[in-house]
Formats: sequence, C-alpha cells, structure tokens
Amino acid sequence: MRPLSASELLKAWEIGLGQPRSTRSIALLSASSDAAPDTLARLSIGQRDARLLTLREWAFGSQLVCVAGCPNCGEQLEWTLDGDDLRIESKAEQCAELSLDRDGYSVSFRLPNALDLAAGADSKDIDAARLTLLERCVLGASHDGQPIPPAELPPQIVQALGEQMSQADPQADTRLDLECPACGHCWQAIFDIECFFWSEINAWAKRLLTDVLNLASAYGWSESDILNMSPWRRQVYLNLLNR
Repeated sequence: MRPLSASELLKAWEIGLGQPRSTRSIALLSASSDAAPDTLARLSIGQRDARLLTLREWAFGSQLVCVAGCPNCGEQLEWTLDGDDLRIESKAEQCAELSLDRDGYSVSFRLPNALDLAAGADSKDIDAARLTLLERCVLGASHDGQPIPPAELPPQIVQALGEQMSQADPQADTRLDLECPACGHCWQAIFDIECFFWSEINAWAKRLLTDVLNLASAYGWSESDILNMSPWRRQVYLNLLNR
C-alpha cells in the first residue's frame, strides 16, 4: 500500500459513489495497492479495516474526531482518538479456514469479507441477511457425522461461530467504551472505519471540488494543475481571492 495523491483519492471517491457501501472501500484500497480488486474484496473484514485505518491516517492524519449521542439522555459527545488506539492484533491471515466442534456439531467455516456483506445487504430483512452470511461462510457442517445445511444449525452453534469469528478477526468488530458526562450512562459503541473514513472523504471531496471551481474560475487553471498543488499552496491562492 501507498498514500494517495489528491487526484487519486478524488478518483477513488468518484468510483466508490457508484458502489454499495459494503464494497466501495475496495475502490480506495485498489487505488493504493497493486493487488487486484477481487483479491482485496476477499480480505476478511478485519484485514480490510486495518488497511483502511492506515490509508485514512495517510490521508487525514492520525487523529480522529468522533461524535456520538447518549442513548439514555441524548447528550452529544465529542472526543478525539488516535488511530493506534483502534488497531487490534489479528490472526486472520493465519486462519483461511476455521473449525468448530461442539455438542455433536462439526462446522468448517471462513471469515466474512466485503462480498459476503454485499450479498447480505440484498436480503429482505436482518434474519435473511444473517442466513445469507451464514450460508456463504460455512464451508461444511455435520451433526453426529451426518451432513446438514447451514440453515439447520441451532442458535447456540451459530452464536459460537460468531464468537469464534470475532476472536479470529477482532478488528472487524471494534467497540468503544463510552460514558455520558451528563447522566453517567455507560455503553459500547461500534466504530465502523469504513463508514467513518468514507464520510470524511465525501466531505473533503466536495470542499476540494468547490476550491477547484473557485481557482479555475479566477485563474483559468485546469483541474489537474490545481490538484497537483499542495493543500497549503491551494489555500494561499484561495486566501488571495478573498482579500
């Protein structure tokens, strides 16, 4: 992986706009990597998110400004995180195939990836989405030696599968411990780097295109000329327009 220039990040954002949420981050990773998009799409969610954290740090720095609403009183919390605080050591790369043996059930399975999430997103409801994810990730299942389809696995086995997936790929389920300063309520919030990073890129791209429009209108420069400038130089020229 490598950092992206302004023009490369803008192009990746444009490509991602036409993709589902679950796979649009692949446009970002593809722009910064020599790996094929299909290879990147098959990374586990934790592997993908770890790369997105690195790419986000290269693009916008290590500090992340987070906002959340207290589910008890509605108070808005705002705080700053360092990217390193969100990184979790993962064993996902050593676990292409996992297994579970419990209560007479034997299940071989793999970790979910972006393609699995995209398939589940097309389901009619959350239960259907979970079943789609289960059927895609379970490679084989049996009960007392007899093969069974994933849909026939009992809830306790499905729960155990989820727990083992989380243990093998902890970066995929990043949770923050929060406490409301107003009412003292404590809870856990899920931190989704794909959603967080994309929101930042979306806001950045719109600001940048506005700057390009203003500079091109004032000086007659091309978009590529403006994007090739450093952010500092672009801002200097914008400040001169407002004098």
